[in-house]
Amino acid sequence: MKLLVFSDIHGDRAALERLMATEADYYFAAGDLVNWAKGFERVGPILQRRAGKVYVIPGNHESAEDIAGFCARYGCEDFHGRKMKIGEWNVAGLGYSNPTPFDTPGEYSEEEMGERLEKFVGLDPLAMICHCPPRGTALDDSGEGNHFGSTAMRAFIEKAKPKYFFCGHIHEAAGVSEEMGGTWATNVGKKGYLLEL
Repeated sequence: MKLLVFSDIHGDRAALERLMATEADYYFAAGDLVNWAKGFERVGPILQRRAGKVYVIPGNHESAEDIAGFCARYGCEDFHGRKMKIGEWNVAGLGYSNPTPFDTPGEYSEEEMGERLEKFVGLDPLAMICHCPPRGTALDDSGEGNHFGSTAMRAFIEKAKPKYFFCGHIHEAAGVSEEMGGTWATNVGKKGYLLEL
């Protein structure tokens, strides 16, 4: 079973075309398909080709309502705050980031992020797909020692111990992986990561 997880397309149709040309059983868009919730009509038809196999969560550039409407229009599955079974595996998704200086549409306080993640604790084995990386890791390092990830996300990983964790959000860390106490964590970026379960 192949899962292709990608994030932070930000309207890059060429990158999205390459991803949709990759054969997989499931496609997970981990947020920020567009910039400031503008341009869904340009990326939607590309994802629509894999309709029924595409699962989408909002990044910080989209609201939950934006993604719900997008999914309804283009035949995708709204996966924000949801979970599913793929064979023996639990796969769960949560969009949004912790607060940014830019006041983007998809932001949670650390407290709300923690509360929303709590319902996924106890799922085992778990592959967790989020927009926001855990704070103080290679996945949220934007350079020069600056870390902009979520403390709640890090606490969740340490508590829930998912087998796999995928995120985006911090572009400078795209493609970076880190082992976190038994969790294989990856910032997938727009090149994506193909997971075989």
